[in-house]
Amino acid sequence: MKKSFTMEYWRDGEWYVGRLEGVPGVFSQGRSIKELEENINDAYRLMLEEEDEFPGAEIKKKEVLIEV
Repeated sequence: MKKSFTMEYWRDGEWYVGRLEGVPGVFSQGRSIKELEENINDAYRLMLEEEDEFPGAEIKKKEVLIEV
């Protein structure tokens, strides 16, 4: 099954760095846009595998204040 996401990316020196919009924790980098896209794909699949390791785990949320 394929799912469509928006990848946000930017240059950081010689690297392209990116993340999936709306998917916390899925970040990666690559020397080209193509490599970045492949690495983001791998990062997303690894995140899904980790979620499967804890089936039924109760995920909790808490608002926190962060000084910037």
